Amino acid sequence: MLPDQHFLRIPGPSPIPPSVQRAMTQPMIGHRGQETKELLQRIKPKLKPIFGTEQDVLIISGSGTSGLEAAVVNTVKPGDEVLIIVTGAFGDRFTKICEGYGITYHRYDVDWGSALDPDKIKSFLLEHPEINSVFATYCETSTGVLNPVKSLAKVVHQNSDALVVIDGVSCIGAVDVKMDEWGIDLLVTGSQKAMMLPPGLTFVAASKRAWKVIEENPQPRFYFNLEKYRDSLEKNSTPFTPALSLLFGLEQVLELINEEGLQHVYSRHQLMMNMTRSAFRALDIPLLTDDIDASPTVTAIKPLDFNPEDLRKIINKEFGLSVAGGQQHLKDKIFRIGHMGYCSPADVLQIISTIEIGLIKTGKSIDLGAGTRAAQEVYLKLEVE
Repeated sequence: MLPDQHFLRIPGPSPIPPSVQRAMTQPMIGHRGQETKELLQRIKPKLKPIFGTEQDVLIISGSGTSGLEAAVVNTVKPGDEVLIIVTGAFGDRFTKICEGYGITYHRYDVDWGSALDPDKIKSFLLEHPEINSVFATYCETSTGVLNPVKSLAKVVHQNSDALVVIDGVSCIGAVDVKMDEWGIDLLVTGSQKAMMLPPGLTFVAASKRAWKVIEENPQPRFYFNLEKYRDSLEKNSTPFTPALSLLFGLEQVLELINEEGLQHVYSRHQLMMNMTRSAFRALDIPLLTDDIDASPTVTAIKPLDFNPEDLRKIINKEFGLSVAGGQQHLKDKIFRIGHMGYCSPADVLQIISTIEIGLIKTGKSIDLGAGTRAAQEVYLKLEVE
């Protein structure tokens, strides 16, 4: 492999489009100057369709986890009890945040690799009417599961007065979401996944219902006070120094999404998911999730007859291809392929063909080219249809 050649196909950070990289090299400007106000004024309306909301989307300098923490400290009042639905490592992160703030929470665990069942959540809510907020993950990065948050929000609102707070860090910008229509009260994402930026920004949108709770919440907060971000954004500003270079890049990302069209963006991610899953089926290597629960942004593979860490090392050393391993109890048991953001069907074909060579080198017997062929057939079938 060439020393400067690296193919990053983990579930985030994801590759950056060249035009976005160029945008981020613009000369620095004053964060309180007119140029920044005009930049934010241009960005604001273009973020709303990605979230499916008429509300302003707040921009905070920080990782996706900072957005999750902001969601907790702004919506949960002292004495509140919350429900956290854990479908993987990032659902578990909500529990750690709540523990850090001494918040009483009910933990509802779902088998890793499966999506949550809204009907079971309904029963849980009826048994625990004291719950004020429900926290869940849209795409569970650690397992490649896409949870049915639309159905979840409906069930929560029909059976309680709780807020619905959703971690959309690893899928917003790649999958359909209609925050207002579906009844999601708080939605969070990060910059380094489908939003095609480096790490460093988190985005938070809140419903009118959520704003009422936030405004009445006496919980102390400073940097993560969402009211400060809302009030500043109304004036095309930020309460604290923004990550200006990332904002330059964000404007270009939004331009790229607008040029492609959101529906086409969603279709592209669905196609890449189908190509990837078909490839591993053709290679007779099990997938962690079933088709109904699968995420269009990350695919988790659970091999039975070879060590996924051996495969990861081989393809990284020989080809510069990085895929992710498993987390927590899935460590050394699965590997995960990110196909989100700046990624195309051509990239998927490259990933699969490279992995096939890696599989041979691990000692696994496969029909070389079978996975690539299956992915090609999915692509060609789409063209025929």
